[in-house]
Amino acid sequence: MTALNCKALVVGGGPAGLAAAALLAHSGVETVCVAPSPKHDPRTTALMSPSIRLLEFLGLWTDDLRQFCAPLKQLHLIDDTGNLVQAPALRFTAAEAGLEAFGWNIPLANLLPSLRARATALGVQFIEGEVTSISTSASYITAITSLNQKIVAECAIAADGRNSILRQSAGIKASQWAFDQSALVTRFSHSASHEYVSTEWHKLGGPFTTVPLPGKNSALVWMDKPEKIDALMQRDGKTLAREIQLMNHGQLGLINNVATPHSFAMCGVKAESFAANRTYLIGEAAHVFPPVGAQGLNMSLRDAGHVLDVINNYSDSGSEVAMQVYNNLRSRDVLPRQTAISAMNHSLLSDLLPPHLARAAGLAAVAAIPVLRNFAIREGLSPSGGLPMAMRG
Repeated sequence: MTALNCKALVVGGGPAGLAAAALLAHSGVETVCVAPSPKHDPRTTALMSPSIRLLEFLGLWTDDLRQFCAPLKQLHLIDDTGNLVQAPALRFTAAEAGLEAFGWNIPLANLLPSLRARATALGVQFIEGEVTSISTSASYITAITSLNQKIVAECAIAADGRNSILRQSAGIKASQWAFDQSALVTRFSHSASHEYVSTEWHKLGGPFTTVPLPGKNSALVWMDKPEKIDALMQRDGKTLAREIQLMNHGQLGLINNVATPHSFAMCGVKAESFAANRTYLIGEAAHVFPPVGAQGLNMSLRDAGHVLDVINNYSDSGSEVAMQVYNNLRSRDVLPRQTAISAMNHSLLSDLLPPHLARAAGLAAVAAIPVLRNFAIREGLSPSGGLPMAMRG
């Protein structure tokens, strides 16, 4: 069997894996990416301004992509639980952060092909399929693909999802848990203008979040108990439109043209380490949590950016020192956010009063205390621990 040699092997063809491959190739790192054939993804993702700067760094943030996207100029959080004690509504504007927009809502159906095409143009060699086995020596890592191809690399970047084979092969344990919750995602048209406002309604069962798209269109992430989401998935378009209109209290006017919905079970994953045995974990191989506060993919893109920085800073990109530096960088970003988001989500699912009181008190403090409000805005955009080079602008 003839081996294909490279410096970095990326496994996974989602946005985090494609971004990592493109970033590495952009920096002159010889990169191979093993990924299955691309599939259509109906979701959208809200990328905050540091992630948009990463797209600019790669030369991707052009009219070709931007025409499908909408800016996020305001972020509203509204307590709609109906509890006796409710948090005040929080409204953040990009202008108070000195920005034209917090970020942009981007359809993955447009982002993924753009990332893959850019990675290819930069010299990434794509191999279709999956990695079936991994072995590690003192100086390199060897992968065998489902088509019996052998790849030898100095390091591997695991972007192969929550059930990551590379994470298991690296001997990294991960905690996994399920929420009593599913998410329905779709998009729809409406008669009123969204004014580029993304609204996260906190309801018993989970957040109901509308995110702007171009024109009078929005994306929806509706989280609730699995039985509720299963029932909604059986609704016809007109009935689902009425449900959406009721849930957002008519804020967007008449709802119509609801796209075919998709549902996903909500779970959490937390890797015990973010790097070991010449393997870096990024994206859902490293962390999974509910889509609350638009943190998921933004955090995954920071993973990819920090991988690039570490690989560029060490002559042996798979050394134990490089692994430890990356682990420290990602731990101080991921772990506090994952804890906070899980706690917020659990409070909406709980039947007990104390979690609801704690959530209401926390949001009330952010609303009333300017220093906390400013801290929430800064941390929502980027971690205080620092951004990778590709996101600094």
